[in-house]
Amino acid sequence: MLKTTLRSGIATLALLAAAPMAMSQDLMIGLRAGPDSIDPHWSTLGSQAEALRHVFDTLVDVDETLQLKPGLAVSWEAIDETTWEFKMREGVKFHDGSDFDAEDVKFSIERIPEVTGPMPMTLYTKYVDSVEVVDPLTLRVKTKGMAPSLPNDFTRLFVVPSETGMEARNEEFNSGEAAIGTGPYEFVSWEPKGDLVLERFEGYWGGAPAWEKVVRREIPDDAARVAALKSGQVDLINYVPATDYLSMQNDSAIETFVSDSVYILNIAPSVKDEEPQPIKVNGVEVEGNPLQDLRVRKALDLAINRDVLVNVVLEGLGTPANQLMPEGFFGYTDKLGKREYDIEQAKALLTEAGYPDGFEIDFTCTNNRVPGDAVVCEALAQMWSRLGLKVNAQALNGTVYFPAAAREEYTMTMSAWGTLTGEAAYTYGALTHTKDPEKGFGNFNRSGYSNPEFDRVFGEGSQTLDPEARKKLYEEASFIAMEDRALIPTVILQTVWAAKANKLDLTPRIDQETRAYAITPK
Repeated sequence: MLKTTLRSGIATLALLAAAPMAMSQDLMIGLRAGPDSIDPHWSTLGSQAEALRHVFDTLVDVDETLQLKPGLAVSWEAIDETTWEFKMREGVKFHDGSDFDAEDVKFSIERIPEVTGPMPMTLYTKYVDSVEVVDPLTLRVKTKGMAPSLPNDFTRLFVVPSETGMEARNEEFNSGEAAIGTGPYEFVSWEPKGDLVLERFEGYWGGAPAWEKVVRREIPDDAARVAALKSGQVDLINYVPATDYLSMQNDSAIETFVSDSVYILNIAPSVKDEEPQPIKVNGVEVEGNPLQDLRVRKALDLAINRDVLVNVVLEGLGTPANQLMPEGFFGYTDKLGKREYDIEQAKALLTEAGYPDGFEIDFTCTNNRVPGDAVVCEALAQMWSRLGLKVNAQALNGTVYFPAAAREEYTMTMSAWGTLTGEAAYTYGALTHTKDPEKGFGNFNRSGYSNPEFDRVFGEGSQTLDPEARKKLYEEASFIAMEDRALIPTVILQTVWAAKANKLDLTPRIDQETRAYAITPK
């Protein structure tokens, strides 16, 4: 299934390298992170989804504020307590010219559990029991009990042709052989940690996008990304560092775009009986796990000065977080007040727990996932040192961090999580529910946290169709998990894009995605 665009890929790359800004219909974007694979079912990472939605459409889409809107499905409804019906869009073509229909969606749903990526996409199909094709444009999904949030989950259901076959693996996608979608751009080539080159799909159902060619260049180093914009090597960059944002505001040659985001930097303390990395006092490994003591987790929380993190470390590009979702999201609870900074109370709690002189602990974070993750990691280590802790902080590239975190090799971590569906089932079901592979809950619970009362309340909410009743149950579940310090949220991040002045029209998105087909030239 190699496309003609692949055969011209080398020539296209050479042309772009020689004169990346020469063609007015070309868009060169410098991004902090790109995909880890071209297989859209390989990973749940936001940078993966952001890149691949240019090639593959999702069944349901979302606007820049995460409100649901039609994608490949034009409508959906629950026809009984355990059945959703989706109506497909007519006249949609795959890049190879074949017709899209409900069989392709069925195949894509059933393929997800067969893909063994580092961060399984089963998070989005956990409620699916079976799939039935009623006719070419109608699909029915039977669910495991009630599943009121199924359309939200399907905003990450990327559709590939059923002809792809279950045997298709990374190699076929990465080479382009299987990289066939219905999206606004066709795949040309991809270099891991380098360029993803795309060519406009003239037959796109949503209308051909403005840019004839798009190059998404991965530039993980912040300074290098800013330099690439200023030197004209790229038209647009994402994740502008706070320090550069301040100077860019006074630069008439550059235009910036700022948005709140859904991403929150969360601390995950392991509460397992045995820590993956030992915790020590005076160089001697302690018996038991201090992090199992709620007083210790509260002490860690109280020692965090979130105002300093926002105003000093992030230079104003963020807000303090008191739970795992931003205010206004479905399931956000008003019962949790602002997280207070009180170092003396924190010391008292640590003494009460039996650690008056603190302890030594490893703390592992990402350094390229979102803006500020590495500097917040270091700042937290310094704040906890005032509590008497010796914190061995290390910020790692996501290619190292995420596989090791999935193997649960860290005692305490920090990384970003965004509630990309806009509701609590996605976040709390994945992060704080007891691990339950059969039900699909706790997929990303790396800490071992388990509270039967939380599971009961959350489970009741996930099986409640009435929106108001479900919302109250999710709010109660949120309160329980946050009072337990199952995870410790720190700051909600803001996102900054920068472009050449008066060149691009861009509407910032709260999911931080940079969608080339939604950007137009001025």
